[in-house]
Amino acid sequence: MDETTAGPETARIPPQRAKSLLETAVAYAEERHWDVLAGSWLEDAGGARYCSCGDTVCPAPGAHPTRPDWSTRATGSTSVVRRMWQAQPTASILLPTGRTFDALSVPESAGFLALARMRRQELNLGPVTLTPDRRMQFFVLPGGAAKMPEMVRQRGWAAVARELVPLGEGRYVAAPPTRIGSRGAVQWVCRPTPANRWLPDVEELIPALAYACGRDS
Repeated sequence: MDETTAGPETARIPPQRAKSLLETAVAYAEERHWDVLAGSWLEDAGGARYCSCGDTVCPAPGAHPTRPDWSTRATGSTSVVRRMWQAQPTASILLPTGRTFDALSVPESAGFLALARMRRQELNLGPVTLTPDRRMQFFVLPGGAAKMPEMVRQRGWAAVARELVPLGEGRYVAAPPTRIGSRGAVQWVCRPTPANRWLPDVEELIPALAYACGRDS
């Protein structure tokens, strides 16, 4: 069922279409040319949902890699992606950063504030996700995560650095419609479309994100 979730006054989350995890993972690889990885999943036990890793206090239940070599297993091959989810249909969808995109992660309230500012400035935005633990990830060109700390330092924004987290090589994001424990599902705030196939450079988004993090702190 399609669902629209109200955000702050500055934005609303668009309807999230119901598709299987397999179909969605294949679409990410086929249409966006993103590398994809099947992660952990949720298991029901005694009326509760636990992570397949077996850790009862898992920090990201049902939404993390299952092997130390996860980075080498992520693939853009649709046939391999299909086999991953045929083997485990409820596996989470993980997208490695530092390849076709990096991401900048900020608190939800700061993210919506920045998003409204970016739209007023008519900036070109890439996809943006919202996680159940109230973080937003803004997709940018690869290499942006490595540049961000020095940019923040040079511009005197060190006070907001702890709220503005760069995700680059060796990191990943959980992609919609992955569910994280009992918290809910990852959603698109800005859905991948042909119009946002070309991602912004980190320099374009940092001013608005740093400003919003400073206002939100």
